[in-house]
Amino acid sequence: MTTSDTAVHTQPFQAEVSELLHLMVHSVYSETDIFLRELVSNASDACDKLRYEAIASPSLLGEGDALRIRIIPNKAAGTLTIADNGIGMERQELIDHLGTIARSGTKAFVSKLKEAKDGLGLIGQFGVGFYSAFMVAEKIVVVSRRAGENDVWTWTSSGGSGFEIARASDEEAARVTRGTEIVLHLKDDAKKYLEAFEIERIIGAYSDNILFPIELVPEGGEPRQINSASALWQRSKSELTADDYKKAYQQIASAFDDPAMTLHYRAEGRYSYAVLLFAPSTKPFDLFEPNRKGRVKLYVRRVFITDDADLLPGYLRFIRGVVDSEDLPLNISREMLQNNPQLAQIRKAVATRVVNELESLAEKDAENFAKIWDAFGAVLKEGIYEDFERREKLLALSRFTTTSGEKRSLKQVIADFKPNQTEIYYLVGDSIERLKSNPRLEAATARGIEVLLLSDPVDAFWTSMPSEFDGKPLKSLSQGDLNLDLIPRVDDNDEAKKDEPEADEAATIAVIKAALGERISDVKASTRLTSSASCLVADSQGPSRELERILSQQNRGMKTKPILEINLRHPMVGAITKAQAGSKAVDDLSLLLLEQAQILDGELPEDPAAFAARLNRLVLQGLGA
Repeated sequence: MTTSDTAVHTQPFQAEVSELLHLMVHSVYSETDIFLRELVSNASDACDKLRYEAIASPSLLGEGDALRIRIIPNKAAGTLTIADNGIGMERQELIDHLGTIARSGTKAFVSKLKEAKDGLGLIGQFGVGFYSAFMVAEKIVVVSRRAGENDVWTWTSSGGSGFEIARASDEEAARVTRGTEIVLHLKDDAKKYLEAFEIERIIGAYSDNILFPIELVPEGGEPRQINSASALWQRSKSELTADDYKKAYQQIASAFDDPAMTLHYRAEGRYSYAVLLFAPSTKPFDLFEPNRKGRVKLYVRRVFITDDADLLPGYLRFIRGVVDSEDLPLNISREMLQNNPQLAQIRKAVATRVVNELESLAEKDAENFAKIWDAFGAVLKEGIYEDFERREKLLALSRFTTTSGEKRSLKQVIADFKPNQTEIYYLVGDSIERLKSNPRLEAATARGIEVLLLSDPVDAFWTSMPSEFDGKPLKSLSQGDLNLDLIPRVDDNDEAKKDEPEADEAATIAVIKAALGERISDVKASTRLTSSASCLVADSQGPSRELERILSQQNRGMKTKPILEINLRHPMVGAITKAQAGSKAVDDLSLLLLEQAQILDGELPEDPAAFAARLNRLVLQGLGA
């Protein structure tokens, strides 16, 4: 043992923790009850971890020492103690867990916390619950002994710039035989949390379904259990109320919103398991983290195993809850989890049940389904290209903004097909507003055709695959050839434009091709345009322009040259035909056709300065200057 191990060691907090504590200490929350829920939840996790490690090393549990959590108020000292006999922490673990936040979402959390008027739900979502104790405590002392170890350590902080680590006193070591004791020296305005009824109220609201007994130890009295400590998912649905489910969701998911969907059932047969899953009504902060991890906890016969078992596909990662198996071995390892055929069957069955439940909710409770779609629609659409087996179901669940309205289903779109229409048309872009003004819509608008307006980044991916719904192919308005001639027009003004003279197709295309050279792959007469002069489209065999744009931002894929489509009835195109081939005017007008098409697509011209000079030159010529 070194001198540094025995001496009091002072260490600064990680920069993000210091900023976080400043916000906590200065009371960004309108109510502070959350601290007790978070500390009890951490204690429960510690007991879960010990029970799991004890599967391989039973001696860690000892004899007759049942796992439990105790809450001890001391009015005379002004302290509130939350103690567990779970896994405990070594010296370095105290430094790592209580002095730093390793999670990548810390900076985002601090940013959101500053913006929030009342950030009550943020702490649990971001996994920094321990620090919420500084809302009510002016000083915190943590005493911990790791299971199977002799050394006991204390961690002390007043929420300033750092903390102290020291070896525990003999009295503290005798008191903490295993696990962790957190002593909160409460602020004067937080002394209400020393009242038994306040503690019981908070535990009943937030922690009743914690699987371990939570005991309240009144001064001079005997410990008594104040939670039900039952696995709610193992109980019959007939025994439970909507409020029971809400409390269970908030405790399991560390959330404060109401669940938009609850799924509770028991599977019997070849494999037996209980399922309790929830769809939140608000979006969690980590929804779009690159690892796309799920948050469904795996239990085996009420023993917590992991929350990293990927029990649902990535596109259902917003679902929260528990799957409790009766058949898996308790000592199942992470490697076994990856390849276990029984777990693979459970994954498949649970995913199917969740999608079916979403279908049922969409039919029976449109309001709650709309909450799920608003928060997680972009995530669900990932399944359209990832899950071939359920693609048709996911397309049926999808709701779209279209040229006719919002939250439209594909069934509704097909029901409103125009005469002779056989395809579902869509347009992909980076915003609904820009899509609504996109010139590629013109031919469809002239015929009253409803078009899906797709602005989520994921839309560029799932539409890159050949897709159909109810036997109707999905067709892009920005890719490949388009022929709407069999669908009658509804726009009389557009019909009248058919009488306007067309520029000579072959001659005009040849002149524009010569002027643009290698900038484009081809020039074609457009069937998409009725009033605009030009647009850019992609070849039917390659990636869409929006997908190319996304991949290029990630330095993936090769950028292909677009096809320039021109409206032969547009005056600017006619002016190119009339101008002398090879003249400066032809070059300027041809480049302007390309550059305005790029701008309408949300892109910058290749040479913005040259574009500005060219536009100025043409304007001055038009003014006769």
